[in-house]
Amino acid sequence: MTLTLPRRATAEFTGTALLVAAVVGSGIAATTLSPTDVGLQLLENAIATALALGALILTFGPVSGAHFNPVVSAVDWWLGRRAGTGLDTRELAAYVVAQLAGAITGTVLAHLMFGLPAAAWSRTGRGGGHLWLAEVVATAGLVLLVFALARSGRASAAPAAVGAWIGAAYWFTSSTSFANPAVTVGRAFTDTFAGIAPASVPGFVAAQLAGGLVAVAALAAWYPRAADTADDVVMPHLTRETELR
Repeated sequence: MTLTLPRRATAEFTGTALLVAAVVGSGIAATTLSPTDVGLQLLENAIATALALGALILTFGPVSGAHFNPVVSAVDWWLGRRAGTGLDTRELAAYVVAQLAGAITGTVLAHLMFGLPAAAWSRTGRGGGHLWLAEVVATAGLVLLVFALARSGRASAAPAAVGAWIGAAYWFTSSTSFANPAVTVGRAFTDTFAGIAPASVPGFVAAQLAGGLVAVAALAAWYPRAADTADDVVMPHLTRETELR
């Protein structure tokens, strides 16, 4: 029996956990270091998140592809299901469970590193059509980017490109670019700068899923054979047929 899927799932768990720890932890640090300047807090949070995301893609990309995002994994499954590439249904389920569990663990880790209680429900409401539209845009752009890079043979640029997109989208979207259902769920467990109230989570997740659908439509128009390179999303990685030794 191959060990590929357990290795990939644990990479997705750990990578997502460290990503959320970076988001939440840098938010806590920012409010401590710059308590009266929200703009500077956001800048500090965005830079730390973008840099951490790039480093984590480099670390875990060769093992699992470094999806760290259920929408990316779902689109990978959807596009590759007929071409025999990307994730199969079992792998998709393993990835999504690992990502969600990792996101919650990452919040707990960030809290413990800063001497806070392990978890606390956020009281920061984030709702409204403008925020949901922002999440559609941020998620669609992210998904389109990673599949376009793979299809055009530039997956090696993903660490820098994905980090750049998320870092920029912190600033040009009103939602500050969550763009990830797992990260959204994880951030519901922190009542700090990065938090989102549990009641606001469903709206954000729905918008992110809609963004994934927009990206699928865009890929059909601009990269109609994107499924051929689904195994290279976000980076070339272990598949059912291959295993690093």
